[in-house]
Amino acid sequence: MNKLPLAKRVMILSMLCEGSSMRSISRVADVSINTVTKLLVDAGEACLAMHDELVHDVKASKVQCDEIWSFCYAKQKNVATAEAAPAEAGDVWTWTAIDADTKLICSYFVGDRSGQSAIAMMDDLRSRLANRVQLTTDGHKAYLEAVEGAFGGDVDYAQLVKLYGPTITAPGRYSPAECVGARKVRVEGDPDKKHVSTSYVERQNLTMRMSMRRFTRLTNAFSKKLDNHIHALALYFAFYNFCRIHKTLKVTPAMAAGITDKLWSLEDIAERMDARQPAPAKRGPYKKRVEA
Repeated sequence: MNKLPLAKRVMILSMLCEGSSMRSISRVADVSINTVTKLLVDAGEACLAMHDELVHDVKASKVQCDEIWSFCYAKQKNVATAEAAPAEAGDVWTWTAIDADTKLICSYFVGDRSGQSAIAMMDDLRSRLANRVQLTTDGHKAYLEAVEGAFGGDVDYAQLVKLYGPTITAPGRYSPAECVGARKVRVEGDPDKKHVSTSYVERQNLTMRMSMRRFTRLTNAFSKKLDNHIHALALYFAFYNFCRIHKTLKVTPAMAAGITDKLWSLEDIAERMDARQPAPAKRGPYKKRVEA
């Protein structure tokens, strides 16, 4: 079986983590687009398993949660008229939870913006924490039932409800409404109002948009398949947590959180990818073709 050299695979993974599109990577690395796609899938599966294996018993004190919008194949409003739209076409929301002190992405979930997705996200977050935390989310109502179901009373929970002014924009153009204020609302426990904030997780959302081409607005670089979208996110979160030194912390978030004591590299992720591959099967005996 033909296999790319380690250096080239690491280069492709690095470009995927730094915001290059898959087709530009195929041109720069001089490989087919199918090779880039296969590498993304293998890396994504390895990184999903890596997150489940390593990110647990997190000793956090302040956790911030938010969700970020993207879409697959077509925006939700265009799915009905899209040609050959797959079942997963439409809006896709990525839910994230970040430790405000170590900047570790403790948990993430890819789905819609419904209560079911919120429940899945909060259940996963709760399973990865080692202690009681102060939790802050935005004012999305789906969080209320989800946090109650996952944590019960064992959390200091508050919502930061933002107040927006009128949306003033030209027809057909995207422009977010101006935030004119925010209210801090206690929901459960005794949260410290000084730390009721979603600033870190929202800054992380910006980093996601800047680091993944498929999150860029107003382009044709959006995800065409949901599986590729999930694999790209898994690779990004593994790279962010374990391989990328945070400029403020001077270490990676995983090192700051005590999950690992070393700086990981993309070579380490490539080794995990190789370890997941099945061993090559022994070639069977050659059968000579008999002419009729």
